[in-house]
Amino acid sequence: MNRGADTLVVTLDRLAHGRTGDKGNRSNISVIAWREEFWPVLVAQVTEDKVAQLFFSRHPSQVKRYLLPQLQSMNFVIDDVLDGGVNSALNLDSHGKSFSFMLMGLPVEIPKAWKDRLAGPR
Repeated sequence: MNRGADTLVVTLDRLAHGRTGDKGNRSNISVIAWREEFWPVLVAQVTEDKVAQLFFSRHPSQVKRYLLPQLQSMNFVIDDVLDGGVNSALNLDSHGKSFSFMLMGLPVEIPKAWKDRLAGPR
């Protein structure tokens, strides 16, 4: 999508919601579209590279995206971002529960025509 008069940039939470889980030093973040028509934009713009950049300061060793098109959702598996995991980390968020909130702040470019279909405040 080319940024222009017919597009606008919103945060990901206007198009989807997320949930975070963990196993050891690995975080899983699900991104679930609020509407079916949002799905192609999420696939195109919420990529492994963008998620790796977003979590750069956590030094992930790998980011892998799994698509679930029938559910209009995706799951990101992010390795080595939990400071060793819940049993090892002194981190206040050793489960990484705040990571989905962090991901929901990702900027996404959408058609202006979607403005009235978005979730959250207008």
